[in-house]
Amino acid sequence: MRVVIGCGGTGGHIYPAIAIAAALKAQFSAVELLFVGANGGIEEAIVAAAGYQIVCLPIRGLQRKKWLCNIRLPFLILKSFYQARQIIKAFKPDVVVGTGGYVCFPTLLAAYSKGIPTLIQEQNSIAGLTNRLLARLVTKICTGYPSVSFSCAKEKIVVTGNPVRASLFATKNDQAAALRYFNLSSDKKCLLVVGGSGGSLQLNTTLLGGIGQLHAWDIQLLWITGNHYFQRIRDTLDNTYGFDPMVQCYPFLDHMGMAYTAADVVVSRAGALSIAELCVAQKPTILVPSPNVVGDHQTKNGVPLVEQGAVLCLQDQTCPRLLLPTIWALLQDEKQQSMLIKQMHTFACLHANALHRIVQEINNICLWKEAEP
Repeated sequence: MRVVIGCGGTGGHIYPAIAIAAALKAQFSAVELLFVGANGGIEEAIVAAAGYQIVCLPIRGLQRKKWLCNIRLPFLILKSFYQARQIIKAFKPDVVVGTGGYVCFPTLLAAYSKGIPTLIQEQNSIAGLTNRLLARLVTKICTGYPSVSFSCAKEKIVVTGNPVRASLFATKNDQAAALRYFNLSSDKKCLLVVGGSGGSLQLNTTLLGGIGQLHAWDIQLLWITGNHYFQRIRDTLDNTYGFDPMVQCYPFLDHMGMAYTAADVVVSRAGALSIAELCVAQKPTILVPSPNVVGDHQTKNGVPLVEQGAVLCLQDQTCPRLLLPTIWALLQDEKQQSMLIKQMHTFACLHANALHRIVQEINNICLWKEAEP
């Protein structure tokens, strides 16, 4: 089996692709994999670090607020489409998979033009622009949410849940070891704050102003700030508190399974992948959906869990006033923590089995291709 996987833009598109690749390798030892990303995207380093070959196209994303920046976009799409056709011609894949990001458009369009079967995996409750454009052309669509809609034949859509990395399961039951990994104490409560792959200004600003209060409550903080905000936050902490063993601050973490295991409570943006991981990790969670995303899809990602009573949810603008009191109340209420985890069970099962379902769909496509006369 030979598989091309297109992904890019954010961790929410890249990590599902890597998880799918790992699952394919685990099930089919002879599988050959090639990733396609965008020049200059974060996927180049992340995919290479995971041990996979990646080639990149000159595609760029649509600038929704700076339309003059889109003048060259048609040319870049055509150039990327031509290069994608060359890549597919040389690699000869049995199937081409896209997990989101603008690079998937020329990649899967090139596959379609050459008669290669295709599959897209849509993580969010509202489909992204690229996947909406490709929906009528692809062979199969795997979705993370039952509510997501596409203007295509319903028969090609299958609800699989969102794929999570196997590393999330490795340390799930050893909180003491996870706390030691981050140089934190097993005698104190641990709060994990995750602002998404790009970081969150609102969460970071609120937490930075609340460090003193967390100290007073004897709460440890494991804080993933995002690369853009890390140095300023690190400098402020060093200048204000000096060496502080109660706060472990990182721009980004590869070992999210370890971070979830260390945490007693998690505060997170409501990206689809973050939600899937939190459900599988079964951690009491406070979601703060980003208001700065297309179609307000993070709020909609969180709706099924909020309605089920599986998470708490705060609006972004209420963070300065409500976030710290909500964290304190949840950390003190073990009964509510247990109830949130119990209500997550349905979602945990959906996402924990997503990789198996997606790999099965990819294999079915390959079998259909082989059966064609």
